[in-house]
Amino acid sequence: MENAGIDSGRLVRAIVLGAVLLALGCTGNVKLGPDAVRGRTPDGYVEMKTVAAAYIGSGTAGDGTLFHRGREYRFTVGGLGIGGLGVSEMQATGEVYGMSDVAQFAGAYAQGRYGFAIGTASGGDLWLQNGAGVIMHLKAKREGLMLTLGGDAVVITMK
Repeated sequence: MENAGIDSGRLVRAIVLGAVLLALGCTGNVKLGPDAVRGRTPDGYVEMKTVAAAYIGSGTAGDGTLFHRGREYRFTVGGLGIGGLGVSEMQATGEVYGMSDVAQFAGAYAQGRYGFAIGTASGGDLWLQNGAGVIMHLKAKREGLMLTLGGDAVVITMK
């Protein structure tokens, strides 16, 4: 049987993301927002660029750099979610908390987000947390036409 153009790796990642979304939605263990990092010092910083498209469901793809203990680590970002309408490009920078070792960085993150993008005007924060307890607080600059409100999951893979 031929592949018929389906990338099995992407299909598996999509299924895993769906399972992560379901599990995170049921457990309520993800604590995001200012209270989650109050009084803590960042363990690293990230810069990333992604493209997102949404119409009821949403998808994200991009890459970035983690800065940790004087070194740079490249990574890719992919995700699926719910909520939103439009297409936008996002550049984000922010702090990483709860990471004593760079090996804790990769994996599936639950994401809470709010924001908007109309042309070059944008606003919003991104809060992400993975199963190892690593939290990212990102400030995003978006371009495009996008309204977002909801949550989703992203998978970070080290290059």
